[in-house]
Amino acid sequence: MEISTGRPTDAGERLRRWRMVLGGGEGEGTGCALSGRDAEMDAALTALYGRSGGAGSRKRAGERSAGLGGSAPQVARWLGDIRTYFPSSVVQVMQRDAIERLGLSSLLLEPEMLEAVEPDVHLVGTLLSLNKAMPETTRETARAVVAKVVEQLEKRLATRTRATLTGALDRSARVSRPRHRDIDWDRTIRANLKNYLPEYRTVVPERLIGYGRAAQSVKKEVILCIDQSGSMAASVVYASVFGAVLASMRAIATRLVVFDTAVVDLTDQLDDPVDVLFGTQLGGGTDINRALAYCQSKITRPADTVVVLISDLYEGGIRDGMLKRVAAMKGAGVEFVTLLALSDEGAPAYDREHAAALVALGAPAFACTPDLFPDVMAAALEKRPLPVP
Repeated sequence: MEISTGRPTDAGERLRRWRMVLGGGEGEGTGCALSGRDAEMDAALTALYGRSGGAGSRKRAGERSAGLGGSAPQVARWLGDIRTYFPSSVVQVMQRDAIERLGLSSLLLEPEMLEAVEPDVHLVGTLLSLNKAMPETTRETARAVVAKVVEQLEKRLATRTRATLTGALDRSARVSRPRHRDIDWDRTIRANLKNYLPEYRTVVPERLIGYGRAAQSVKKEVILCIDQSGSMAASVVYASVFGAVLASMRAIATRLVVFDTAVVDLTDQLDDPVDVLFGTQLGGGTDINRALAYCQSKITRPADTVVVLISDLYEGGIRDGMLKRVAAMKGAGVEFVTLLALSDEGAPAYDREHAAALVALGAPAFACTPDLFPDVMAAALEKRPLPVP
């Protein structure tokens, strides 16, 4: 909440703003009483961010307390209140905090609760972690929530991803002896400007640049290998959407593999990212070595393959085996990229020792936002340095 804008405000308005920030109680010192909409907003904030331990704790006199109780109707009303008082971006943060601070995950198994929430990537992650415990009465509502978020992400990411990667594929397919109809005249002229003849006002094209005839066939293979441990929830959502986008491009053969201590190949579900997401099981351990062993077994054209490992690298399997597999793939010509996170969050927690070991092998390891991912993939497809943030 903005406390000061630099514009003159009276003392009463300043006190009101400080009172909203401090939350009342004996120690806040403003002496300002709230009423109307301000009081209702304060009550909604108090239910979540109060200083006591939760709904069951005893409140001392004058102390702000937290708790939404165990009643789904009460929580649903609270969700409606915060959507009335706060913008969508703030509502999503408050929902996430409510799930984490007040243990509301179990209430998301009830349809009336799901209908009241504001869908976002983090809510999808929570729903996926509850997938196996979800009753049939809730499953269709949960699927509708996930589908809405996936649709929003596809609208945001798909067009730019396809355009960026199509350009990369075209550039990687350029040949020096093209047929006449396949000549890229702009690049050919630029490449031969040194051969300009002023007396004839023309360029002698000693070297022709064009597009290869492979444009209609598969040029590259991409394997997305996704850690589905609980800490990677947002990354799983984004990676599944990107997997579906890549699978829709005929020039890329896309494989999507998720893993914890087991490995599941979801490639045959890539036409529907919602099915992919419900095919994951967030939580559990991590065996990166086993997952990479499976991916390695599926590589048929190493020089034309990009493997993207999306993981925080907290390996529960064989560390040396993991590194040896990465080294073997790199030695065979595979482009190997490790994304420590694929999300809009800040710096992720990850195993720094393993990340450094991968970098030493020539396999970059860094966190990536969804908006940067198309550029990273384009660089990997073209075998040029990655735009590491």
